[in-house]
Amino acid sequence: MNASTIFENVKSVSEQFAQNRGERQLRRELVKSDFDQLRNAGYLLTGVPVEMGGIWENTQKSTRDICNILRILAHGDSSVALVSSMHPAVLSFWLATPEVTPPYQDAWEKQCNHIFQTALDGAFWGTITSEPGSGGDIAKTKTIANKLSTDHQYKLSGQKHFGSGSGMTSYMITTALEDGTKTPDLFFMNIQDVPFDGSGGVKMIAPWNGHGMIATQSHGMEFKNFPATRCAWPGHIYDLAGKNGAFNACLFTAVIVGIVEVALEAARQRLSKYKDSLRSYEQVEWIKAESEGWLIQQAFEGMLSAVEEDNNSKHIAIQGKMVIAELAESVTRRICRVTGGGSFSRHSPYGFWFEDVRALGFLRPPWGLTYHNLFESQGAD
Repeated sequence: MNASTIFENVKSVSEQFAQNRGERQLRRELVKSDFDQLRNAGYLLTGVPVEMGGIWENTQKSTRDICNILRILAHGDSSVALVSSMHPAVLSFWLATPEVTPPYQDAWEKQCNHIFQTALDGAFWGTITSEPGSGGDIAKTKTIANKLSTDHQYKLSGQKHFGSGSGMTSYMITTALEDGTKTPDLFFMNIQDVPFDGSGGVKMIAPWNGHGMIATQSHGMEFKNFPATRCAWPGHIYDLAGKNGAFNACLFTAVIVGIVEVALEAARQRLSKYKDSLRSYEQVEWIKAESEGWLIQQAFEGMLSAVEEDNNSKHIAIQGKMVIAELAESVTRRICRVTGGGSFSRHSPYGFWFEDVRALGFLRPPWGLTYHNLFESQGAD
């Protein structure tokens, strides 16, 4: 499959999802059959390089295609789209870094091939990196990884939260400190079929109960001596994050852009029936909503272009992500005002969309850390 074929396949799946939007927005859990459909549509190939049959070429060439797939998926189901975005985002740690420094290249290539093969074999990947009290800063991880005798194999212990897609994903990445060190590193864990009752080393301690993205199953977990594999380029997590930071920002933003698109279109169709009865305030709010929707499109295009041109892409992508986070809240809030009090009925999609788009500002990196990093990167006094 190529990117165009996967886009059309996922579009068909998304259209099916949209037919049951009312029921889906009330869900508090993910449904396995949704991910089976995406697997059959070829979505997992977003995390596989072209030489192994996937659609990933490099960050410059692949970001737009994968973002378009996520945008169209978000038209049908916000939560499924957000969880799905984690798959290429996580695998980009390996995809975006084909070469590493000596003497790690052979081990790195071997690990990459293994990881990409799991996606080819049908494994969804996710993340459970954040920790309570860390503010999203991986440098503040308290999770400890104890090394075993086998290369790259560890036992991991600590608390994590925001494990998006828990129960649907086969593998999850995380961060931890090797016992006795002060610099965190990247690890991944095979959690397929692992119970969350603590018997296998993973215990759910905070079931997800979000205001928005309510069906992402972003549970909080406690790990006790759970098997984990360290990345084969140890000690370079910040280098890896620098390679994929712009790409990941675009992926998360693509989901929110897709939600705004479908919210505006649904409101546009609704208001066309009542255009002549709109009051002055409602007319102004609607024009502002459409104008801010246009700004979102321009900002997102700016993000994608910066990545494609490799022009200060990480800074621009993170900046664009936060601008769109604020605009998306404003657009959906205005839509709710125009469509009236019924917007917050659970029979209406608009209130759900309003809460869903607010997730973008809290996605890695979250508000506080993002603005701090943007401030520091500009060399401001």
